[in-house]
Amino acid sequence: MHTSLPDFRMPDDEQVHLAAESFRMLADPTRIKILWALLQGESSVACLAELVGAAPTAVSQHLAKLRLAGLVRGRREGTFVYYSAADVHVRALLAEALFHADHTDRDLPDHASGDLAAHAPAQAVETRPS
Repeated sequence: MHTSLPDFRMPDDEQVHLAAESFRMLADPTRIKILWALLQGESSVACLAELVGAAPTAVSQHLAKLRLAGLVRGRREGTFVYYSAADVHVRALLAEALFHADHTDRDLPDHASGDLAAHAPAQAVETRPS
């Protein structure tokens, strides 16, 4: 059946593996908070720890895993490292996950024809208090 679709293409094994690893890294509430904070701008471990309510050592461990998965980047300035989201795809992944959670939580209908214009990243923060 799928072979009759002209534009159908399965992702290759490497793409699937890397996508699964990204989703695995997003399967932790603290990491989601860290990533959302980093989408607002770069930050240090100490600042992130305060924002997400976790110990700096725990945040540092989360950041190391997120960096290895390619979801965050670090920039060294003297003895400090400032972290940021790796790219625009991180914003899209996180925003969609939060929008999906919001729709599921509030039993909202699906968007007509996939129209996502009603969503903006700020809404995800407002609808999901920390």
